[in-house]
Amino acid sequence: MDTVKNNLLSVIIPSYNEQDMIATTFHTVKNILKEADIPFEILFVDDGSKDMTYIQIAALSKEYPEAKGISFSRNFGKEAAIFAGLESAQGACCVIMDCDLQHPPATIVEMYRLWEQGYEVVEGVKSSRGKESRFHAFCAGSFYGIISKVIGIDMANASDFKLLDRQAVDALLLMPERTPFFRALSSWIGFKTATVNFEVQERTVGTSKWSFFSLVKYAVKNITSFSGAPMQFVSLMGWVTLIFSLIFGIQSLYKYFSGAALEGFTTVILLQLIIGSVLMISLGIIGHYISRIYDEIKARPRYIINKRCGY
Repeated sequence: MDTVKNNLLSVIIPSYNEQDMIATTFHTVKNILKEADIPFEILFVDDGSKDMTYIQIAALSKEYPEAKGISFSRNFGKEAAIFAGLESAQGACCVIMDCDLQHPPATIVEMYRLWEQGYEVVEGVKSSRGKESRFHAFCAGSFYGIISKVIGIDMANASDFKLLDRQAVDALLLMPERTPFFRALSSWIGFKTATVNFEVQERTVGTSKWSFFSLVKYAVKNITSFSGAPMQFVSLMGWVTLIFSLIFGIQSLYKYFSGAALEGFTTVILLQLIIGSVLMISLGIIGHYISRIYDEIKARPRYIINKRCGY
């Protein structure tokens, strides 16, 4: 990280295949911040895009001193892009927002004013989730319900759209995890916190880069990186199976001694299926955590920067 500049706001924008939105997003944010007389830099993080995203970023950086960009050698994911932006930002405070403008840029001004009042973390809280299917809303609600119970913080309407003071940024950058969960970690670190409500805007160009399977993968990765709760599920399933076995065993002995023995083949098959399923699920969960431990032990970098512009 370069020298921190007093009162400078760094707007960090992770971008993946957003060539049609780069210029629009930059000019929209720039005009709002200039009108509010807020000193700023806008840092785009190209997460290994396959289109002309970085070319658009580089063109802006040549024309506007506020525009900066870094590009990964390949796609490392949004969390890596956020942390790369935080490490490269020069501002006394940083805002993370999406490139598709679903996070309303006008809210940044409100966040900055709260920061000037002494708040070190300003959380953007969704007052509505925009247009999405009931199934997607149910899945998102279930995921954040689990995370909220694990960390003891209500994340039902949390988002990556937030402002962090330099002290909070430095606290995040001290964490050595290879696969950090920014949305939860930025709440877990504490500090003096305020919230602002915003409505998720409709995307005007392009489509979401998140498929159902990528969202499921994202959820599993972040739950297991932040919590050991799924490991407790293994123990719970073991106790449930034990209780079921005791009940079934008592029933079988009762029928045996009363002269009404159970038919053996069906009983054995059912028991094998139940116990086998529990064992395979348990081994899968344990195996996933071992895989995560393996990734952490290798200690590979979170990302590799291939290009920079505007510095």
